[in-house]
Amino acid sequence: MNIDFNKMNGLVPAIIQDNITRKVLMLGFMNKEAYEKTIETGKVTFFSRTKNRLWTKGEESGNFLHVVSVKEDCDQDTLLILVTPVGPVCHLGTDTCWGETNEKEPVLFLKDLQDFIVKRYEEMPEKSYTTSLFQSGVNRMAQKVGEEAVEMVIEATNGTDERMIYEGSDLLYHLIVLLTSKGYRIEDLARELMERHSASWTKH
Repeated sequence: MNIDFNKMNGLVPAIIQDNITRKVLMLGFMNKEAYEKTIETGKVTFFSRTKNRLWTKGEESGNFLHVVSVKEDCDQDTLLILVTPVGPVCHLGTDTCWGETNEKEPVLFLKDLQDFIVKRYEEMPEKSYTTSLFQSGVNRMAQKVGEEAVEMVIEATNGTDERMIYEGSDLLYHLIVLLTSKGYRIEDLARELMERHSASWTKH
């Protein structure tokens, strides 16, 4: 990277983002030495404007920010650093400097589940239920989606909410397996729904 440290008198802002949750954790500033130390040690190091020295986040608290990746913006004067945080990031004890809880939104797990199922499809490990579904063929996979949908309807109309959620989860899982076998992902359904949500969408 060719970072321009001259625009702000030797400093560039560094946006710190959690690699898993994608939450923005904090903003700090780096000079060239802080950047080089960050790359060398794998722990985020800033230039402290109040202390006028390099400062590795967590050097006192132990709440280090372990670097996953570093990117520069289009003007080469701002850094985006993806990290794995150890403990709270803010000196006030909160997960982020905006007082937010650093948790992944549950809906984002669907992408992780899709990735896991794709890996199963590529590797086909023995004694895996997902592997057995792929080996059973499209007709059986489609049948399983139908069965799970019926079970969810039964729980919704004559069962309990807890069982409805349980069966709904089974439905989503088997639907993703079916989509994967056909070369699609859960994001393709999300994209379709986004298009339908547009004011310009017309029903086919």
